[in-house]
Amino acid sequence: MTGARGPIAAGSADFRRINRAMAFGGFSVFALLYCVQPLMPLLARDFSLTPAQSSLALSVSTATLAVALLASGFLAERIGRKQIMIASMVGGALLTLLSSFAVDYYQLVGARALLGLVLGGLPAVAMAYLSDEIEGSSLGLSMGMYISGSAFGGMSGRVLSSVISDYTSWRIAVGLLGVAGLYAAWEFSRSLPPSRHAGVQRLPAPGFFDGLRTHLRDEGLPWLFVLPFLLMGVFVSLYNYIGYRLLAPPFKLSQSAVGAVSLLYLLGIVSSMWAGKLADRLGRRNVLWLVLGVMLAGLLVTLHDSVLAVVLGTGLATFGFFASHSVASSWVGRRARPPQALASGIYLFSYYVGSSVIGWGTGYVWEHWGWNGVIGVLAALLGVAIRIALRLRRLAPVS
Repeated sequence: MTGARGPIAAGSADFRRINRAMAFGGFSVFALLYCVQPLMPLLARDFSLTPAQSSLALSVSTATLAVALLASGFLAERIGRKQIMIASMVGGALLTLLSSFAVDYYQLVGARALLGLVLGGLPAVAMAYLSDEIEGSSLGLSMGMYISGSAFGGMSGRVLSSVISDYTSWRIAVGLLGVAGLYAAWEFSRSLPPSRHAGVQRLPAPGFFDGLRTHLRDEGLPWLFVLPFLLMGVFVSLYNYIGYRLLAPPFKLSQSAVGAVSLLYLLGIVSSMWAGKLADRLGRRNVLWLVLGVMLAGLLVTLHDSVLAVVLGTGLATFGFFASHSVASSWVGRRARPPQALASGIYLFSYYVGSSVIGWGTGYVWEHWGWNGVIGVLAALLGVAIRIALRLRRLAPVS
């Protein structure tokens, strides 16, 4: 490791290299993780499943990912951040290829569970890497750009798997995304500079439980750890079951058209960077509750029975989600003390547990009460998130 130079500022060559690498990293993880989401109706048809059962193909991955995030964030402080992130991307790509050959649903769910464990090596470590390497005044922008890459990956995985499966099969679609994941891992490896500032102080690293106690005793971090549970649970539920709604009467759209709804993730690419810069300028406390309100408004618009309203509402919710995630995740990065990677791991643990628990549970809401029931539950959860954001406004600023 080179000497401890100053933090990396926006506009520098290293800043561009880091953001290029993180764009590929975010693309790979989220394309591989979410490529099965629009395929759930096809999986339900091929394997004779209910909507809640078919959602396990995604929920099991996000559940194991949540567990892996805690361990990866802690181990990265000792093994090396770049090495763990590369191994995560390569392993995830290979398991995606393997899952395309599953002969039954049990094998598919098993491969997807392993996928989540392996992919856990990137998201928390990436957030900690950015928090340590990037200058504070540029962190919101950099975190927003990483989340933009994640949004692009989630969008690409969903759209490509939908379109390819319409003309071939879901197996070919998933396999091709595994190949794309291997290429992304190569680009990440050659672009990302080694971490220069992790552990620069050379103080003994806190143990896992000591670090956990440190973060949970903070005035604001526990609330920031609850937010992603609600945010991601609401967001993944929206995209889990919007496909079922649009495939059924009165819409009766094709699989490709349903997959094209994920193009709305482009709004997330814009909103995450916009919100990151706005939070750097105005303060996270003044931005977070507003973008959560945009997300709630979008959910309510989807209640109208027209394609235009559903698309508009989903777009607003997507814009609000990525903006909220960008602000909240960078707030954790600014507020956490060592071990920072563990704080990022806890944040993302909550994020993916929310995806698994709420995303699976709303399948039963859909089966019994339809779309109105789903939106009612999700709106109530977002109301809790807005209340938390308003509470966080009272926190003392951090340097």
